[in-house]
Amino acid sequence: MDIIIKKFSELTNTELYKILKLRTDIFVVEQNCPYPELDNKDYDSYHLFYNYNSEPVSYARIIPKNISFNEISLGRVCTKKDFRRGKLSYNLLKEAINFSEIYLKETRIRISAQFYLLKFYNLLGFVQVSEVYKEDGIDHIEMYYEK
Repeated sequence: MDIIIKKFSELTNTELYKILKLRTDIFVVEQNCPYPELDNKDYDSYHLFYNYNSEPVSYARIIPKNISFNEISLGRVCTKKDFRRGKLSYNLLKEAINFSEIYLKETRIRISAQFYLLKFYNLLGFVQVSEVYKEDGIDHIEMYYEK
């Protein structure tokens, strides 16, 4: 599978629909967490995803500085249940970090991560910089990466 990286305006209607479906299936339905999935941050973001049979199976977005945080941010990181056993999410985020460093010339990234994924994000070089807090009823922490 190859990584696809596009700005919002470059996404086809079908790609956007399938991405929003994947995100909703995971964050709203699977996690049983009703929240506003459409947050207006997609317009300015880069969208990274792996396709399998023309379906996005792993996704993340890179949010520019001064939208979520002073630094750029990664968000809406998700992988379809059938594809979680491999390193797809890890590889996707490595691509997001590399893209941020090489093309966006950004070496600092701040994220709001679900707390249970602390060790996963540690493997990518992120460190916890906040106490646990609730976001949409789920334990989160703020994490920071700097090259």
